[in-house]
Amino acid sequence: MDTYHIWCNLREGVRDLEFCGYVERYLGALREQGLIGGHRLTRRKLGLGPPELGEFHIAIEVKDLAQLDAAFRRVARRDGEVESLHAPVYRSAKDLRFALYRDFPGTERE
Repeated sequence: MDTYHIWCNLREGVRDLEFCGYVERYLGALREQGLIGGHRLTRRKLGLGPPELGEFHIAIEVKDLAQLDAAFRRVARRDGEVESLHAPVYRSAKDLRFALYRDFPGTERE
């Protein structure tokens, strides 16, 4: 399992629960299409955490890099329902940071 991480802050005027709804609709649609395995949205608590990572954290689970690549290729087309769900998420976020992690030890080490 690979996990694609996104950290961000919200742009001025974006409400937290509004952002949560945008993320759920967008990533829920990708999950329903089999483009991701699952996702989770978390928010920094008590101000604990490196400030450069942002207040919000999205973790997207994929079975492998091929599934992640398929998701990226679908989103990159910037059309249809996926774009209508992606655009509000992207417009709401700023100070984006990204990372890709894998389960360890994983099948690569067996």
